[in-house]
Amino acid sequence: MEIRNPKSGNASVEYTAIRSLRDSFTRPCQSTDRCRQALLKGTDTNPTDRPCSKVRTQTLPTGPAQRYGHRLCRQALLKDHRWRSLCDDTSLPAGGGLPLPTRRHILVFATTRSGSSFTGQLFNQHPDVFYVFEPLYHVQQAFTNATSRSLRRASPDRRALLGAYRDLLHSLYTCDLHFLENYIRPEPRDHLTGSFFRRGSSRALCSPPVCPESSRVAGEPEEAWCPKRCQALNLTLASKVCLARGHVAIKTVRVPEVDGLRALSEDPRMDLRIVHLVRDPRGILASRMAAFADQFRAWKVWNATGRQPRYVDLAQITRTCRDLAESASLGLRRQPAWLRGRYLLVRYEDLARQPEAKAKEIYRFVGLEMDERVLGWISRNTNHSAPSASEGDYKYSTTRDSRAMAESWRLRLAYDIVRAVQDLCNDTLSLLGYRPVRSAAELRNMSHSVVEPRTFLPFF
Repeated sequence: MEIRNPKSGNASVEYTAIRSLRDSFTRPCQSTDRCRQALLKGTDTNPTDRPCSKVRTQTLPTGPAQRYGHRLCRQALLKDHRWRSLCDDTSLPAGGGLPLPTRRHILVFATTRSGSSFTGQLFNQHPDVFYVFEPLYHVQQAFTNATSRSLRRASPDRRALLGAYRDLLHSLYTCDLHFLENYIRPEPRDHLTGSFFRRGSSRALCSPPVCPESSRVAGEPEEAWCPKRCQALNLTLASKVCLARGHVAIKTVRVPEVDGLRALSEDPRMDLRIVHLVRDPRGILASRMAAFADQFRAWKVWNATGRQPRYVDLAQITRTCRDLAESASLGLRRQPAWLRGRYLLVRYEDLARQPEAKAKEIYRFVGLEMDERVLGWISRNTNHSAPSASEGDYKYSTTRDSRAMAESWRLRLAYDIVRAVQDLCNDTLSLLGYRPVRSAAELRNMSHSVVEPRTFLPFF
């Protein structure tokens, strides 16, 4: 299996080519919304007001030689993500210079079992946001499968994997869903696939025109029926729908540290906003033990018997705490220039207790107007004492009594396990504002919160 990885030096060549093409404009690209709608409908724009209608025919200095005229504008937007931002994602100033991105590229950056599915839904419910749930899963699986066939390496190369993650994120932010075909298995045929991971978590991929069948179903799209009712996903049509929406949001738990996003953050064609979702490591562990029983069997034995098995893997939670601390320290203390105005830390516990207020804060940070449909979804999905019958015990459910969930781990974890996690993650707990408990009685005393009052603001 061939896996395409980014090559060193490509960014500078690509940027030079884009700047050369920008300099050929005689006026700014205009009517981007009309262009997106035309792409969705499959029609051309008005010849008198066509985006890119004034692009001069030229041969690009690098890359495949192409002649860009107004008749090829729409094809260029769809087929080549390197140049699409010229007409779709930017507004060129009349005086030349660098354009300012008009669409937001949002990343919900988290670790497993930290509330990221719920947080991602805050963007999924917005009608002008194209939301994708965990697309990096396909990259991880492709690398893992390739590695399993190799006798030379026990695990995927971390640097190569991270490069592939960034490459795919960039492609998705520019609405090039075809790039996923490098990783989806079985390989899509004619740009059609039935193996898109958790397709049902994206409203855009379960609604017309991508899924015409959903128009015959009452209510909102549900993950349970989307893969069954919708036909194979047409990646070309999904790319058009992505372009027709104003913003792109992606949720991932597969990038270990925020420093791995620097190249995306520094890309002048993008306006990346990172929502770093964190959670009390003790709560993360309790949630993983419940959701992934086989992987955390030793922990469950420890929790039930009070005796620590010799084979319990402490490295699992240690690694999580280290990654949490490294990313939070970068965004809260070291504050590099490339993260300025692009990083917001959000604690799951704060979001669970004040979902509407925190959602509005997140929307202000990313620069989007709050929509009534988002507020309606929050109201319907944060006041349930039990999941609906259709959800059952589904481990990725986003319907819950969010306030009660915030510290419910304190009623499930044995004190010995809590104490062990506190010893391993003391610095992380302190950095994020989580208090340690010193006894079993204190652990179970729910009248005293272990979440310190903290305010986390983006830096500019």
